[in-house]
Amino acid sequence: MGRSRRTIPEELLLLALDPATGTTAQPQSLDLGLAGAQLVELALAGRIAPDGDRIAVVLPRPTGDPTLDSALELLRRRGSPVRAVHWIGGPRLGLRQTYLTHLERCGMVHAVSSQMCGVLPTTRYQATETAISREIRTRLDAAIRTGVPPDPRTAALAALAHAVGLGKHLYPGNEGRSCRSRLRDLIRHDPMGGLVAHAVMDVQNGAGAQQPRRSAGSGAAGAPAPPPAQSPRPAPAHAGVPTGHVQSRQVPEKARPSVGGMVRAGAR
Repeated sequence: MGRSRRTIPEELLLLALDPATGTTAQPQSLDLGLAGAQLVELALAGRIAPDGDRIAVVLPRPTGDPTLDSALELLRRRGSPVRAVHWIGGPRLGLRQTYLTHLERCGMVHAVSSQMCGVLPTTRYQATETAISREIRTRLDAAIRTGVPPDPRTAALAALAHAVGLGKHLYPGNEGRSCRSRLRDLIRHDPMGGLVAHAVMDVQNGAGAQQPRRSAGSGAAGAPAPPPAQSPRPAPAHAGVPTGHVQSRQVPEKARPSVGGMVRAGAR
């Protein structure tokens, strides 16, 4: 009852909420996890499907959830399957706040205004429907402690919880080590959840940012290739000056523009 009304992004966010402080654990990686959780939810709704390491839209019909439908429309506009790591690593400004606001409208959390260091205004969120949070946690605990293969939704939630680093938040200390290990192992029980969880971890490790740079480094069609570190042209002969002296004076002068160009390209 009610489970179908809660999406995996909402459940992941409720798991991340600290009941004592009203803050979310692992906020930066949680944003990536929410983007990945949207993909899992869309896959469970039959709207998208994995295509290798890519995500393909198979049914562009709206789900009725505005936030999920916005993601589905963005995927549809891509026209061709998109790599999960590139989708998750893309800008998702305000996604966490969007879900917190939604949970507040549904009465699952309560916003509390306060000040950080007595100066900066901030908002904390306290769970109000604690029975719902307990039910989510009970499902996760059962999947970890009983060894019974979980349903796809719980398996995907577990995979995402591990990927964003919630293991130490949910099962802290040495006594929680075996539960954290089992949480990590659950990643294999749902193919889509596993694909997305690995993509979340790859983005955190920099894989999502490195791929575009490698593509750009290879050069776009018609774009000139960057000059090599060593010039293929022989150094000009200078009467009375040894060859080694000519190279030691000229190579740094020719290398400086290339290094500067590489730095500027990396900054972009």
